[in-house]
Amino acid sequence: MDQKAPKERSAKASEGGVAAAPEGAVRIALTVLALCFTLAVLGRGLGDSFTVFLKPISESFGWDRAQIVSVYSLTWLASGLTAPFVGRLFDHSGPRIVYALGLLLLGAAFLIAAHAQHLWQFQLSIGLCVGIGVAFIGIVPNSILLGRWFGPRLPTAMSVVYSAMGGGVLALLPASQLLIDHIGWRDTYQLFGFAALGLLVPLLLLPWRLFAAGSPHVVKRTDPDFVDNGWTLLGAMRHHAFWALFSTFFFTAVGMYAIAAQIVAYLIDAGFPPLQAATAWGFSGVVLVFGMLGVSALDGLIGRRPSVLLSYAISILGIILLWLLQYSPNIFLLTGFVVCFGSMMGSRGPLISATAMRIFQGKRVGTIYGTISIGSGLGSAFGSWSGGLIHDATHGYNALLAFALASVVLGMIPFLIVPALRR
Repeated sequence: MDQKAPKERSAKASEGGVAAAPEGAVRIALTVLALCFTLAVLGRGLGDSFTVFLKPISESFGWDRAQIVSVYSLTWLASGLTAPFVGRLFDHSGPRIVYALGLLLLGAAFLIAAHAQHLWQFQLSIGLCVGIGVAFIGIVPNSILLGRWFGPRLPTAMSVVYSAMGGGVLALLPASQLLIDHIGWRDTYQLFGFAALGLLVPLLLLPWRLFAAGSPHVVKRTDPDFVDNGWTLLGAMRHHAFWALFSTFFFTAVGMYAIAAQIVAYLIDAGFPPLQAATAWGFSGVVLVFGMLGVSALDGLIGRRPSVLLSYAISILGIILLWLLQYSPNIFLLTGFVVCFGSMMGSRGPLISATAMRIFQGKRVGTIYGTISIGSGLGSAFGSWSGGLIHDATHGYNALLAFALASVVLGMIPFLIVPALRR
């Protein structure tokens, strides 16, 4: 009995992951989680902060909306296209190099933008460099690093990091508006740049060899029910489900980002003070957390397809409330829009990801899913850029909102008609 008990406890510790590990390993795991959360807050907040800078920059140079929104489009296009390569660099060079390059790119980008005089300089700095920098401190490296510490509890850890998306928007959008009001957009960008570079020193001093090693109590267990269906990327691309999921990512991102890129400017034009507009949209980060958790919970209660369709219906309601705001700008419609539209920003991502993992189960599922997710980056870029063009062509927002609404509906359609997604 005395000999069996330690073995049984050891087996249970291995199965339980980090929760059953010694106190020291738990402390390190929580430190890694806090680090990933902080970097995710920084990346998401700095990436989305351009929605606050859009109006003052366009007014400073007299640029039309399509020109200035092209910067925001490039940010998320670069971030989406870079993400598949970040994992390879992480495996080759480790987390210290990846995260340091991310902060270096962000710091340099904002310092360049603080002195920019031409559109191409904003496109290079805030567009390409910030987009790539966000990818280097974003969800891909964080998920790899956390996987080494949390094992079977990785979904719980990742839900904490995903909530950083909301935290970054909530913290940095109102802060950006306050800084712009007091010191101007150029000095605010310069402050962002020095802050990002200043974080490089403590980041490099962290015990990365320890962090990268992972917990010895996290073991890779083979699922006895796992079946490798032999999918390859080319084979998956010949299947209708691949393009159905790709189009869902693409059109949904088009619709959401056509609005998100200009939402602060829209609210200001509707009559709200700049700080109130930035703060209201910043609170979308709070409701996003509840939306993501709520949709995921519904998946277990009513099924995936009804949960996804309900989330689309709530997004559509949010767009309608936003349309009404220009005719009756009041706090009730504003709150309804933020709750409905903001809570669904990204809420479908985990369910669509799980659907892809189920359909294309196998050793190459990561490569297949990574390729499908490019649709989101392309849609984000195309949606924000198209939204700017539509605004300039019509000198208003009605056509833009109609475009966004049609795109969201197109993103929902695969879950209505594609057999593989209806199951």
